[in-house]
Amino acid sequence: MSGGHLTGVIPWIVLIVILVVLLLVDLKLFARGREPAFREGVIWSIGWLVLSLAMALVVWVVTGIPQDAVLYTTVYLIERSLSLDNLFVFILLFSYFGVPTEYRARLLFWGIVAALALRGLAIFGGVALIEQFHFVIYVLGVLLLVLAYRILQGVVENVDPDKNLIVRAVRRFFPVTDDFRGPGWFVTEGGRRHVTPLFLCLAAIVAADIAFAVDSIPAAFAITRDPFLIWMGNVFALLGLRALFVLVEGLIRRFRYLDETIAVVLALVAVKLLIEDFLYITPVQSLIGVGIAFTIGIVASLIGDARDPDSEQKLAERSERTKA
Repeated sequence: MSGGHLTGVIPWIVLIVILVVLLLVDLKLFARGREPAFREGVIWSIGWLVLSLAMALVVWVVTGIPQDAVLYTTVYLIERSLSLDNLFVFILLFSYFGVPTEYRARLLFWGIVAALALRGLAIFGGVALIEQFHFVIYVLGVLLLVLAYRILQGVVENVDPDKNLIVRAVRRFFPVTDDFRGPGWFVTEGGRRHVTPLFLCLAAIVAADIAFAVDSIPAAFAITRDPFLIWMGNVFALLGLRALFVLVEGLIRRFRYLDETIAVVLALVAVKLLIEDFLYITPVQSLIGVGIAFTIGIVASLIGDARDPDSEQKLAERSERTKA
């Protein structure tokens, strides 16, 4: 649980500049103004993955400490795995609000910005709490176990925008237009400001980001207390989210044990957090554990599909549900 070697303001400024540049690259170059092809999403996702993992070498070179590189990589892989369920929720929200394809890129962009800001606040708040009250570690561990259970219960059942407090608050203070009015968030009708369904969907995404921050940051704290490494892992986990979005529908259809695998990973991390005062698990061991869990999940999914005579029909039904 070491770290903290990238101290001072300069590393944060450099990371923020890199983040802004890469977000603009993704926004301007990846399928701008059109629906991206699956192949295109695969290529860009692989590119983002390679870049994100290569940043571990940068951490190693800058700090001169291999363990920091391992800590970053472990945080990145855990946050990246959680982003798969995040994107599934976004798919449901886009479907619920009927967001046209050409507007989704902008929504995802601002959703990513909001997520990074909220996770930054959660990270610094968590570090301050842990430094003052060590028992918070056990609270975080229990929260992770609860999250693992919720994921096993299914994401679809836990997502209802009509029950979302932020969405309900927006509807309470602003009338909502019946349809989309281009890419704008607001329009003025009859001398009164209205919000569009696009803004309502953004409010739901921000609310989901808050829940994701509460759920994902405890997992990162189980790996390291270094706020820079945690936020860096989150930055690169969220970069290229639009490309990953293209793959999620296909991944959900093909990876039948995706939720179970993520739940197992979170449970392992929770146990690591709860027993750290009695048994120290190294970052390398954590990384190996995450890798083994995902390998087992993928193999089990392939075997399950091969043994299920109705797998193709179930894949088609799952596909229709995500597109409905």
